[in-house]
Amino acid sequence: MIELHDCAALAAHCSAHKVDPQLGRRVVRRVLRHGQSLQTALEELPQAVPVEWATGLAAGLLPLVDQQDSQADGATKWVFRASNGSSIESVLLRIASGRRSLCLSIQSHCPVGCRFCSSGFLGKPRALQLTDVLGQVLFARQHLHAEGSELRNLVFMGMGEPLLEERLLHSALERLTADGGFGFSPSRITVSTVGIPAAMLRLSESFPKVRQALSLHSARQAVRERLIPFAKRHSLEELRRTVQSIGESAGAQVLVEYLLLEGVNDGVQDELNLATWLEGLPVKLNLIPYNPPLERTSLGTVDFDLRATQRAAREAFAGRLRERGFSTTLRYSLGSEISAACGQLAVRPR
Repeated sequence: MIELHDCAALAAHCSAHKVDPQLGRRVVRRVLRHGQSLQTALEELPQAVPVEWATGLAAGLLPLVDQQDSQADGATKWVFRASNGSSIESVLLRIASGRRSLCLSIQSHCPVGCRFCSSGFLGKPRALQLTDVLGQVLFARQHLHAEGSELRNLVFMGMGEPLLEERLLHSALERLTADGGFGFSPSRITVSTVGIPAAMLRLSESFPKVRQALSLHSARQAVRERLIPFAKRHSLEELRRTVQSIGESAGAQVLVEYLLLEGVNDGVQDELNLATWLEGLPVKLNLIPYNPPLERTSLGTVDFDLRATQRAAREAFAGRLRERGFSTTLRYSLGSEISAACGQLAVRPR
């Protein structure tokens, strides 16, 4: 079967069946960009095409295992069956302004093991295929097409560490931003990482307009290592040099993600260390509320003693950083009611 996102294979398929390649490009645009079903796109072609050509095409949809819809904020969580038989989750975020964003997974689980994230305690991750990543996007586009809406943003912030799947990530970004593919603007795609400096630099070189988000969570090395065991591999100073280099080479701002945890990283000294680390860097700071896991079962050693910083304290923390001149946004969570918020993805189909 020829996947529609594989431009070279599709061109060869058209040539082999003597089909005008323009018809192939039309099907791609209708399905990958606008969210039509493959059957509808084929039926609306202006001329007949060989049956063998049409039946040899595949949109690349993933089997849906479960869907949960939040009654509180309109978020939707999907559980898909990946090509390797494992389950992955992605979340559609319906922002109040009307913007629609998709939170993508790139691994079946996550090997990083952040103490505040359920995805890191599900066992050893299994490798996904390109169609597993792109299939999440295609499903969301078709779902929104049926709603009369469009998918605007993509964020690689679901299950898995994207930069540990560097080849898969780059292949997905190529297809997602290709004019002959999904056609997303690179500036509307964000890749989140706990910080792998060499891979961050390569991503910036290959896709300078794709935004990177660094999960910092503390500017004190010991605290950061407690929260993110993977942080032992790279120092805060090394990450700082990396962010500076990305700004100088690509002219891009890096998003710095900071999860506020009561009594862990929200004190006066934490604020001072963070301000010192941020000083002079091309960054925007996102302060994120903690979303505790809703269930204790099957989550291994996730840290249930962590507590969210209270709203008033989060606002005060943000205010003081703004006074210091840092671009700071106080984020809010969507989907926590259905275990779909940041840090809660753990594949719990009903």
